Amino acid sequence: MRKVVLVTGGAKGIGAAIALELARHNYDIVINYLTSKEKAEQLQETIVNTYGVRCLALQADVSKEDEVDTMVATIEKELGGVDVLINNAAIDPANLFHLKTAEEFRRTLDVNLVGAYNCSKRVYKHMLHQEYGRIINISSTNGINTYYPMCFDYDASKAALISLTHNLSMQFAPYVNVNAIAPGFIGTESELDGYDEEFLKSEQEKILVNRYGKPEEVAYLVKFLISDEANFINNSVIRIDGGQQGSY
Repeated sequence: MRKVVLVTGGAKGIGAAIALELARHNYDIVINYLTSKEKAEQLQETIVNTYGVRCLALQADVSKEDEVDTMVATIEKELGGVDVLINNAAIDPANLFHLKTAEEFRRTLDVNLVGAYNCSKRVYKHMLHQEYGRIINISSTNGINTYYPMCFDYDASKAALISLTHNLSMQFAPYVNVNAIAPGFIGTESELDGYDEEFLKSEQEKILVNRYGKPEEVAYLVKFLISDEANFINNSVIRIDGGQQGSY
């Protein structure tokens, strides 16, 4: 039987690349989205028509427990349960330090961190019951050593997601492997949007391979980490950044 993968924030960018790559390797896919309904449904259609696996597109705000409960209950009814969870949903409301509000800070933490907690808490009982599960938290090098004052709330959330990874791996042992991936500068549309050429050039020069990453390259790493070949990898944080130098 095919394993069921839930990708939060799966309608575009890195999430969409993960959904497509795993569908290509015969996983059933659930695309979670908040506002990108059209893109989610287009991706769902592409996955079903191209790869012939089961695929759902479900709207839910992962920061809200009741919406996560409803989403996962639907998955359990339609597909049997979540075997693999990819906590990818995130927001990054970049703003100057003196203009950023506590409300923005809280919302960033709610989506990027509490959302991952809500989803992990809701799916793990199924995983423990079947004595198998994989959780991948999409963190960032911004949570390790690459910092930008205009998105300090995002950076804090991604650092906290690494801490959550370590604690969940201990809580869910020995049957559920929990790991984090920390991408560097990935050339998605949302990543490149809004920056001037000078800034983008300076950031690229910090990357030893002298280019931005591709969303598909993150998806390849996810595919490996949830495979049987990675059964002994647990409680780890893996950077995928082209040898990006830090910003301190």
